[in-house]
Amino acid sequence: IRGVDMCLVYAVVVTYNRYELLQQNLRALINQSYSLARILVVDNASTDGTLLNLAEDGWTDHPSIRVLALPDNTGGAGGFAAGMRHALELGADWLWMMDDDAVPHRNALEKLLAVAVDKTSVYGSLAVNGDDTSWATTLVSQERKVVNKKCDVPVLAEVQSLPFLGFFINKELVSEIGFPDEGYFIAADDVEYCMRAQHAGHSVYIAGDSFIEHPKSQRYSFGLFGLKLICLTLPPWKRYYDTRNRLLIGKKYYGWRYYFKTIPGSFLRLLAALLNEPHRAAQAKAFFAGLLDGVRGVKGRRHERWSIRQ
Repeated sequence: IRGVDMCLVYAVVVTYNRYELLQQNLRALINQSYSLARILVVDNASTDGTLLNLAEDGWTDHPSIRVLALPDNTGGAGGFAAGMRHALELGADWLWMMDDDAVPHRNALEKLLAVAVDKTSVYGSLAVNGDDTSWATTLVSQERKVVNKKCDVPVLAEVQSLPFLGFFINKELVSEIGFPDEGYFIAADDVEYCMRAQHAGHSVYIAGDSFIEHPKSQRYSFGLFGLKLICLTLPPWKRYYDTRNRLLIGKKYYGWRYYFKTIPGSFLRLLAALLNEPHRAAQAKAFFAGLLDGVRGVKGRRHERWSIRQ
């Protein structure tokens, strides 16, 4: 390993009601070619018997696995924040963060460590689905190139942002920029965290040879009046968080562009959803609820308060 010679890497895996997927993730983590110091499973108050099943199936007897059971479902943002805090308290040097539906290739961590040469930068594995990237990946360059094929991602490339799917960060950088904002609950919490690092003067890189298998996002392009967006197909309850959290990010980081790009762009995304996705009335309700809370700066788990069903 050329990058980090010897270090304590902790995997932080957030799970909620997906025990079968979690088992696949744990098998992949246990069999990494570079051994993890510990695998921390953060259970987000699952109701499907995840904690009992982990014990009955012997996972909690494995010397590398530790379970952090949260009393409430705090979403991905809260789960990762809690897991990161706990892992650092246990002595982690680096944190490798992912959801329960991520299946790292056997050498994913080894390939990642080979390029992680700077403790003050953020790194990430590449989430893939076969030959495709699981998420649209924006390479930082003059033209902001968006790539959708894993073969188009270099061994190491600076990117606009990374998802919490193989997200790799050193304890020193966490101590500087803090933890993910728990108020985001789900959606764009990883984008905000990357932007926070970048605004503090740090770079975000993707390791193009470090692969994690993950379901491909349902995305489509939508254009109007010369503007082109990459949109995600979302159920209404996730539409609420996607809308709200984009506005929270815009208000925090974009300055005047918040008024002239973020807000108009939000309405363009609503139009795309109404033209391309089902449950139009519910989509519209979720959008305007997210818009109102985003403009007001209201955070937290709120879709139920708006009677938006999950």
